[in-house]
Amino acid sequence: MSLKETSKFISLILRHKPEAIGITLDEHGWANVNELIAGISKTQPIDMSMLEQIVSEDEKQRYSFNEDKTLIRANQGHSIPVDVELEEKEPPEVLYHGTGEKFVASIDAQGLIPKSRLYVHLSSDKDTANKVGQRHGKPIIYVVKSGKMYCDGYKFYMSVNGVWLTKAVPLSYLEKQED
Repeated sequence: MSLKETSKFISLILRHKPEAIGITLDEHGWANVNELIAGISKTQPIDMSMLEQIVSEDEKQRYSFNEDKTLIRANQGHSIPVDVELEEKEPPEVLYHGTGEKFVASIDAQGLIPKSRLYVHLSSDKDTANKVGQRHGKPIIYVVKSGKMYCDGYKFYMSVNGVWLTKAVPLSYLEKQED
């Protein structure tokens, strides 16, 4: 199995299904590194150096180790209830949300909701939002009036890897970008 496939498997474990390899996460989403390696090793080869390579080379910076590398967690994107100790921050005036054309009707009806995740993921630039949207087909970009939301009392967080997060974005703060 390639490192990329192993990384995707680790993402599944640390964000959604730790029980798939018989481990548990603490309330902050941390998993014991030795337990993670032992659990994954039952079905595919992995060792500490491979895990360190996956964490350091992941272009989206999905994972973090604690200081002594005995614990690891996903930085965001969880569908299981964990508190990854996000820092509340004042967002820029606008943020962007990239999605696929197939989700437009739903978004236009109910705004941005986290669905199976804990937060809605937002980008600080159009380029990143466009790349995210392309993963779901023809990309559609929404401009989020995050400065106004923040002034109106909505909370924003920034994950370790620079993704902006919020609980939901009501329709009144959304504007679809037309080509």
